[in-house]
Amino acid sequence: MNASLQEARQTPNAIILDVRTRGEYAMGHIPGSVLIPLDELQSQAEKRLPKDSAIFAYCRSGARSGQAVALLKQIGYHHVSNMGGILQYKGDLEKGEDG
Repeated sequence: MNASLQEARQTPNAIILDVRTRGEYAMGHIPGSVLIPLDELQSQAEKRLPKDSAIFAYCRSGARSGQAVALLKQIGYHHVSNMGGILQYKGDLEKGEDG
């Protein structure tokens, strides 16, 4: 998770995508991440995620972010990575629903 986060931070215009629920996000998320819950991803992706951006997805354990990566690739995104789960994240968390 932290190596992927470092790669995301070094990639110009990269998007760190949190696909957990709003409640999970509010309890703590990676600073600078964008929230689009997995169940809203199909309808929100093209409105909120530029197709030419590198997208680094995460969730709680890595399962939902894996599903998100597969979905995004299916709808035409090419630069998508699964960062895994926030449970492995070592760093400060932001709290609140600013996603």
